[in-house]
Amino acid sequence: MSLVRFLPTPSDRMGIIWSLLAVQGAIVLEYGPAGTTHYSMGLYGGLGLRFQNRLFTTHMSEDDVVMGDVTRLEEAIIELDKSYAPKVIFVVASSVTAVIGTDIKGVCRYMQNEVKAKLVAFEQGGFRGDYSVGLAETYKLLVRNLPKKDVAQEAGVYNIIGASAWRYRMASDIWEVKSLLSEALGLRCNACLCCDTSVDELQAMGKAQVNIVLGNEGLAAAKYLEEKFGTPYVYAVPYGYSGTVSFLEQVGAAVGKAPEPVVLMRIKMKEKGMSMLSMFAMMGGSKPRQAAVKGDYDLVQGVGAFLEQAGISVTHKMCAHSLKAITEPAADVEAYTEEGEWLQEIRELRDTLLFADDVALTQADASNMKVLISAPFMNGVVATHLPFMGEKGADFLLEQIQNYYQK
Repeated sequence: MSLVRFLPTPSDRMGIIWSLLAVQGAIVLEYGPAGTTHYSMGLYGGLGLRFQNRLFTTHMSEDDVVMGDVTRLEEAIIELDKSYAPKVIFVVASSVTAVIGTDIKGVCRYMQNEVKAKLVAFEQGGFRGDYSVGLAETYKLLVRNLPKKDVAQEAGVYNIIGASAWRYRMASDIWEVKSLLSEALGLRCNACLCCDTSVDELQAMGKAQVNIVLGNEGLAAAKYLEEKFGTPYVYAVPYGYSGTVSFLEQVGAAVGKAPEPVVLMRIKMKEKGMSMLSMFAMMGGSKPRQAAVKGDYDLVQGVGAFLEQAGISVTHKMCAHSLKAITEPAADVEAYTEEGEWLQEIRELRDTLLFADDVALTQADASNMKVLISAPFMNGVVATHLPFMGEKGADFLLEQIQNYYQK
């Protein structure tokens, strides 16, 4: 990891743990020193995750590290199984155990006969990439280990894949997606990977008529479920009015049902009104109107497209993570290996509509109009009813654009 002045990009290990903590009915056991787990707990609490009696560490002594002794891990698995009776115990490697090469999968394999809980091993310890890599690995391992084979498909049911707790207002976006799909298509959600879901819901993923991918990192998991259960998937993230209409039409086509015309008409009328905003922008004088977006890949792509549709030139699409886990990334999305690279670009912006995280916003010049839209975020309370996705999300984004034009 390179030196950073502000907040480092979370590792794959962090992405794995915050995703697993969203699965109720399961326990996360990290095999490593107590300090690494304790240091992370503040972040998980800031994301709104409930980890009381659900996140544990084995601790490790120097002898454990030197000799490769896994007795503490074996004893911890047995103790947690007896004390809390979880349905699943996720055993996660720490950076220390990843370095010394502890065979966590092997331990889980022979310990499975000693406990009632299902054991699932995650051997990534923070060295395979940033959190986007961890998210992709988590979704893949969950769908490979938890869904039951003897589950009958049910009409009108869907799963969501790619809902990361790291995204700012992710709970709001899920609320909006569920509301739209219920109103427009009469569909209901089963499991949501990984935002407030449960072991039971993950085990029943085979009942879904369609899987909806809201993050590029979830594509591999969706493809696996298609192979295993024959469940089609739709990869469409509903940012903006046209993006929301396209999203509803694609999901409708997958389940063989047309969206409610009233819902589509309502959204299309708002999109039509936005064309007048573009005309206003062109008539507003010679001052250029430009924007920059910094955040996760799909947010940068979706919000960037909406801004361009509103007549604003997007000068920077800044991805907050590497593109290693992204399937066929767009050429105009920028990824950075050093913190100083994106900091320099942010500091050079003037009179720009900037959608970004709290750190970037504090470093931007005061002439810019600043909107918090991605992590990391410093505020203590995060709304669960103010989305960026869907119709209501587009309403919010359009308000920011109008305010920028009037500035």
